[in-house]
Amino acid sequence: MSWGRRLVRVASPLAALGVWQLLTSLDVNLWLRFEQFPTVVEVASALADRIGTETYWQDLGHSLRRIALGFLLAAVLGVAAGTAVARSRWAADVLGPLVEVVRPVPAIALVPVAILLLPTNEQGIVFITCAAAFFPVLVSTRHAVRALDPVWEEAVLTMGGGRFRVLFSVVLPGALPGVFGGLSVGIGVAWICVISAEMISGEYGVGYRTWQDYTVVDYPGVFVGMATIGVLGRLTSTAVEALGRRVTAWLPSAGEGGAAGPDRPSGSAPAPAPRTDTAAPEGPTGPGPLTGPAPDAPADSAAARSSAALPVPDKEPVT
Repeated sequence: MSWGRRLVRVASPLAALGVWQLLTSLDVNLWLRFEQFPTVVEVASALADRIGTETYWQDLGHSLRRIALGFLLAAVLGVAAGTAVARSRWAADVLGPLVEVVRPVPAIALVPVAILLLPTNEQGIVFITCAAAFFPVLVSTRHAVRALDPVWEEAVLTMGGGRFRVLFSVVLPGALPGVFGGLSVGIGVAWICVISAEMISGEYGVGYRTWQDYTVVDYPGVFVGMATIGVLGRLTSTAVEALGRRVTAWLPSAGEGGAAGPDRPSGSAPAPAPRTDTAAPEGPTGPGPLTGPAPDAPADSAAARSSAALPVPDKEPVT
């Protein structure tokens, strides 16, 4: 990444914070009421106070543990179910209708179901987090598996490989880019739902603490919770994407195997193609290869006489 792009990425949030500070410090009230908003300085001061407390880190640990458990369950179950639906007609007939009926239901709407089914609030929050990330992973895996070229599977079967060999050597490796696309979407949805579930039925966690700050009209504390959620979501999403790049490092990148070629930088001009035409200019007796000496060579030189090639007949003359 160039320094210009890095500078833009750093300057963009700083500019947003500057506009926020300006609007709130001047109490701008033009349809949007910024006079009730806390300033950036107030939020930063509240964040500094919270970081030094044990409660802040305890809430952070609870939210991260819930995300880890729910997301890992969703990843395993989503990849397994998506692969089964894409590879098996029986699984598609049994699971397909259920998935399409339940998938449009927001995961946060499952809070009453979790309260009725599961014995503790902690298990209910993990269940909601898993349900939120499960469907993006399943759908992405299903599409990725169905999009695979069947020629690779046929090649493995031709060489004597079985169904398990096809699954672990062709299907799952080939679907990895699509799977990690679903995982990237799923981790973001999981954060949305875990915070919402903590606000409704949690006892600890960033979402629970943010809602408590709102009930006591501690607006700087609310923005501290929002900033914490944003940073945690960014870090976990970056970790998932980095893992995806590492796992799929064997795949050809944009600059490999394309127009740029594997051994040439993508910005360089393509190398000139070798000439394949062997047609020679027409000689004095019509088209065909020149058999006499080069025009610049002296006519009486020995090199010119030795380089002159006599025409070879197509067949032996008849005597």
